[in-house]
Amino acid sequence: MDTSRIAVCSIVVGLAIAFLPQGLHAQIKPGEVIGASNAVKVKDLVSPGVYYAVQHDMRMNIVPSQRIDWPPPYKDATEKYSGQVRLSEDHRSLVGYVAGQPFPLIDPNDPYAATKIMWNEVFRPITTDDYDLRFFECEHQYFNPGHPQFQIEYINVGHYAGYSLVGRTEVDPLPIDPDFKVTNRYWMFALYPLLAPFKARGAGLIRYRYADPNRGDDSWSFDPRSRRVRRLNESTLNASISTAVQTTNYDPDHYSGFNAKTEFYDYKLLGEKTMLACVNAKNSPEVTCPYDGGGSVCPENWENRHLYIVEARARRDRISEAVQSKNICYVDSEMWFFPYVDTYDHRNELYQVQLFWLAYRDRPVSDARVAIYPFKRSFVVAADRIDVQSGFTDVCYLPGKDTPERECWYINMGAINKEFCTTQAMVQAAFTAK
Repeated sequence: MDTSRIAVCSIVVGLAIAFLPQGLHAQIKPGEVIGASNAVKVKDLVSPGVYYAVQHDMRMNIVPSQRIDWPPPYKDATEKYSGQVRLSEDHRSLVGYVAGQPFPLIDPNDPYAATKIMWNEVFRPITTDDYDLRFFECEHQYFNPGHPQFQIEYINVGHYAGYSLVGRTEVDPLPIDPDFKVTNRYWMFALYPLLAPFKARGAGLIRYRYADPNRGDDSWSFDPRSRRVRRLNESTLNASISTAVQTTNYDPDHYSGFNAKTEFYDYKLLGEKTMLACVNAKNSPEVTCPYDGGGSVCPENWENRHLYIVEARARRDRISEAVQSKNICYVDSEMWFFPYVDTYDHRNELYQVQLFWLAYRDRPVSDARVAIYPFKRSFVVAADRIDVQSGFTDVCYLPGKDTPERECWYINMGAINKEFCTTQAMVQAAFTAK
């Protein structure tokens, strides 16, 4: 694919942001602060789940919109390889993908536009080769506007890490790890060891995603009580993991917004819209919201963004026990990440929202000494999963507020390898965790 197509794509997205109907964002302007008292101003500019948070006094500072550019290696890979990519005959899988964005030109009239958007998000520019998020913290509580935070549980995790075998753009081997031909794995994921709470110390999760459209993910957990590795049933990846050693709203299929196996869902493009999102956060580490009882991070910068809205429904022949009836995914058209995802229960009522705050800079924290990049890139600095039916929230801080490792994010730096994402490494870490 030549550079002119990429340039045209960038211009189209820019014009879409600039010339969407003014009525959508005439209600607010930079400099305004939005909270519970004037939440109605943003009702049509955020998802229903995010609106719930604002109604409970999560504060937004409205700021001017800024452009988010791709990392240059990712842009180069898109220009080189995207022209050969297509959907498979059943319009579910990718054919010819190597690296970069699979479908840089999205036609909203294409009957498979939604599927292409979701594949673009799978191979998004935020991380392409490897990543290691170290010592992040999560706090569990209920929304309680006007009152101080009452923390129910505190979680600290040693590593949230991943290694991609396909789509590599910055760290050798490029652009595909030769091991892909042997294992057929798209990526490997590791979450271990839990360091707090003490009862869960040493717990962990390993997960593999395969290119085979009919093969589900392999995943294993380690239980420090029994000191055994347990293979997880595929259906458990769609449900919150709540055991004697862990209490959380998060489920593995929503760790990064929407992370289920792409081919196991049907997609529908509901539209495009200018909406508010936090993509240029001012704080890192993030600040616990003092207005909503610690149920979110705030006040933070929110700006107008051009989002695709995609409905994802589980194929019942592949995921018969999906907890959600549908996921409404909001995809940023420059960043290609979910600023938020709303999920609905089987009564078709709003169930939960996964909400993300991102920063766009050349380092995750201002005083970084190692995690410094030659260009700006996006970092998730906080995440929140809110159960709107109970008011229970899981707020995660990336980096943590109180951990010694403040740089936190190591993206495409070769910080981990394939061996790190194995059950053997997970078990070993459980017995050496400090």
